[in-house]
Amino acid sequence: MKLYIKALRAPFLAGSVVPVIIGTTLAFSENCFSFSLFLVAVIGVASLHLAANLLNDYYDARGSDPLNLRLTPFSGGSRVIQNAELSPGVVLSMSILFFAIALATAAYMIFVGKPFAVIIGLLGLFAGWAYSATPLQLMSKGWGEVLIFFAFGPLITFGVYYVMSGSLSLNAFTAGISQGFLISGVIWINQFPDYEADKKAGKMNLVVRLGPGVSRYVYITMILLSYAMVFFLVSVMDMSYLVMLIFISFPLAFKAMRITFNEYLSFEGLIPAQALTIQIVIAQGLLLSLGLFLSRFINV
Repeated sequence: MKLYIKALRAPFLAGSVVPVIIGTTLAFSENCFSFSLFLVAVIGVASLHLAANLLNDYYDARGSDPLNLRLTPFSGGSRVIQNAELSPGVVLSMSILFFAIALATAAYMIFVGKPFAVIIGLLGLFAGWAYSATPLQLMSKGWGEVLIFFAFGPLITFGVYYVMSGSLSLNAFTAGISQGFLISGVIWINQFPDYEADKKAGKMNLVVRLGPGVSRYVYITMILLSYAMVFFLVSVMDMSYLVMLIFISFPLAFKAMRITFNEYLSFEGLIPAQALTIQIVIAQGLLLSLGLFLSRFINV
């Protein structure tokens, strides 16, 4: 069982579950909430995420992972195929299983009268497939980071809000943009240790195309934009000032940016920044959710 959990890379589920919480609390702030729909949404989104993780391992096992010697706890894949712990066929079958679970949750949404959730779910399924799988394999063509931005940020908050309220909302879409920047930052910083292996394997993601020196500035920009987005939410989207609680997490972000700027060529030196980036995803997302939750009771 530990082996299968390792293959799933379950700790990275924070990148998809936190946006579900944001979309849910936005709906809650407008007096729309259903625990059963929340639970189904978590299962569906988490299943898509796990399926994408497994599919990524399956295709990377044929590409950059065998060449990658700069492994960290956060990058380099699960290694279950490289270590002959699970066969490629088993990993692919697990991916298909989780895609099927996600489709089952979409079917449930049709049953409860939320048919548009199927379209949003299919977009998420397409993103999980197109990122890693041939012939598109967008992770190797400089479009993977953009795909991750939308799939793990605005698409989730937009979809979950619809599931809760039955309405489509621009506010719900924009509420996920800060998370989009952050989860893209997780992918981005994890590509630094993989740089040499990705380059040799022809996996031309944006970090390979730009080089680590320039890419560290892009990482810092992503993190800063995730915080700057809150001003847009308050001033343009007319959200509560309580969403500015996200700035409580800024010390984590400052530390991650400082480490990345100084240690971008040291894969071991970057490990604390990789961990901090995931912590920022969780802390900022939960603080944003807390602000939305409190806005139902406090009008500021």
